[in-house]
Amino acid sequence: MANQQQPLTVTELTRRIKQTLEGGYPSVLVEGEISNVRRHTSGHLYFTLKDEGAQLSGVMWRSRVSGLRFEPEDGMKVIVAGRISVYEPRGAYQIDAQSMRPLGVGDLQIAFEKLKQKLAAEGLFDEARKKPLPPFPRRIGIITSPTGAVIQDIRNVISRRFPSLEAVLCPVPVQGPGAAKAIATAIDDCNRIGGIDVLIVARGGGSLEDLWAFNEEIVARALSRSLVPVVSAVGHETDFTIADFVADLRAPTPSAAAELVVPDRRELLENVTNSWYRLHDAVLEILNRQRDRIHNLLTSYAFNRPLDLLRQHSQRVDELHRSLLRTVEHGISLTSARYAALGQHLQALDPRRALQRGFAIVRKAGEVVSSRALLKSRDAVEIEFRDGSVRSTIT
Repeated sequence: MANQQQPLTVTELTRRIKQTLEGGYPSVLVEGEISNVRRHTSGHLYFTLKDEGAQLSGVMWRSRVSGLRFEPEDGMKVIVAGRISVYEPRGAYQIDAQSMRPLGVGDLQIAFEKLKQKLAAEGLFDEARKKPLPPFPRRIGIITSPTGAVIQDIRNVISRRFPSLEAVLCPVPVQGPGAAKAIATAIDDCNRIGGIDVLIVARGGGSLEDLWAFNEEIVARALSRSLVPVVSAVGHETDFTIADFVADLRAPTPSAAAELVVPDRRELLENVTNSWYRLHDAVLEILNRQRDRIHNLLTSYAFNRPLDLLRQHSQRVDELHRSLLRTVEHGISLTSARYAALGQHLQALDPRRALQRGFAIVRKAGEVVSSRALLKSRDAVEIEFRDGSVRSTIT
């Protein structure tokens, strides 16, 4: 085929489109609502400019950002002056902003502020109604999209910090029509089934309209009536939603929410080990202190005084015993000597000793006759001599 058209490479086609767009729109003035505003570490400002029918990516380079007289925020209506450019690596067209000035607050931002004021007046944001998170949850409910990085980030944190913890995923759409109702229903369902200790309501970052499901009143009401503590982790650290204000705790990111909810098993084990050592040392210190106290008591004068008195009294008893023995022995000696003297005296008075010297004893009817007048003629008497006795008759 002689007239067959030669194919273009993607780069060639993109470059032609770039030349056409940039040549056709070298200077434009566009009005719209900005969202998804983010300032890169390089200093460049990236944003999305939109209205009810379309949206346009935009960039403002660092050298121009320094000239802004206001801080661009999601929901602002602005007028951007610049030119249309094409970012070839993605084949996307954008507005290269040279200047930007605010017009007012967008419709979503107005709705956000009105609902925020209404719920705040009802007390839904009060700290007094916030429920504390359980220190050691056994089951965590996660309300988020089943696809994407959010659920994977939360699972990674759980597996790293406390692998045995049970996590229950409640899959919901996190943006678009019906998302708010699905999120509110999931919160109610997690409360109804029971056994869930804490809830994480999460999604990744995005523009104000991307996060709008979490700014719906139906979600705020479901959060306020939840008996289970809820952690809100919606968007990036700089993103705030109504759900963040109503929830019991706001986390800057989904991963941070998992860090707040899930205890660190290694840290707990380390704390238990440290507590055991501290308790062991404390018990040893108490034992040593009590041992020293007992030793001091045992060696104290007051404790040893009764024993000392007992020993003194025991010694006194021994002395009294020895004194008694001496007294008894002395008394016995005196009595023995007295008895011996009496014995000798008795022996000296014994009439039989007189018989040894040649005397005789006369008895009449067995009685000693001490006088001659006691005898009459023909009385029968007995005369006792040293070597025997004889009977006789008085004449």
